[in-house]
Amino acid sequence: MKAGVIGAGTMGRGIAEVLLASGFEVVLVDRSPELAEKGRESIRKSLQRGVDKGRIAETKMDEMLGKLKVGADFTAVADASVALEAVYENMEVKRAVLDAVSSVVSSTALIGSNTSSLSVTGMSSSVKNPGRFLGVHFFNPVPVMKLVEIIPGEKTLPEYVEKARDLAVQMGKTPVVVKESPGFIVNRLLCPLMNEAAYLVSEGVASPEDIDTAMKLGANHPIGPLALADLVGIDVLYAIMETLHEELGGEANPDLAAKYRPCPLLKEMMDRGELGRKTGRGFFSY
Repeated sequence: MKAGVIGAGTMGRGIAEVLLASGFEVVLVDRSPELAEKGRESIRKSLQRGVDKGRIAETKMDEMLGKLKVGADFTAVADASVALEAVYENMEVKRAVLDAVSSVVSSTALIGSNTSSLSVTGMSSSVKNPGRFLGVHFFNPVPVMKLVEIIPGEKTLPEYVEKARDLAVQMGKTPVVVKESPGFIVNRLLCPLMNEAAYLVSEGVASPEDIDTAMKLGANHPIGPLALADLVGIDVLYAIMETLHEELGGEANPDLAAKYRPCPLLKEMMDRGELGRKTGRGFFSY
């Protein structure tokens, strides 16, 4: 089977790596050949770390890389039976990509968006044959995290929900089906926690180190909320909080609007280019 992955960033290349490990041929597409090649190199490095640690054989790595093609042309995914979009968390950007992809793949190909908070039904208006489209939300780092949230839109056909579930299982993941709602399950619960931790920093309540230590030892969390924010990406966290703020709050629900308002410190960090691990600095240095 062949799968197309659109977006060679952190999530896209993670999804591509797991698809390769599951036996798929994969086409990884980004907006420029340079970004696509950067995605290939990141996958190679990730697999090489697996070889160095004895998790996979070098022959297996070579086999997987032999099934990976990269490029900047959407037509490269035309014969894929599965197309997964993993571009920036912006409705208009995703709609443009989904319009292009759904125009070239077969009319029966499963199309999924790795959105972490946006409306699946809202995106579906840009998809040809929207019955085969739904949210397929992976978690970072994709090769490690076992959960996939599957989010049907209003137009999603039941058989494509089952296809998405089967795909997740084939990829070694555990799928949960979620009714369409801003943030779905995990981000609806988790992002406000990270956002509130950012408020604690901005208010001078405690240092990032002490906040994370408190949550790891006091709440038995495996990773502190601020280290997790750095892993997710400060820009991604801010975008999700904006979505929660707008969709669950707004003028009609001022109490909820305040609850989900993004911490201004996150925007300040974005303006400084401090996006977390991917830039080498966020709440912590890397």
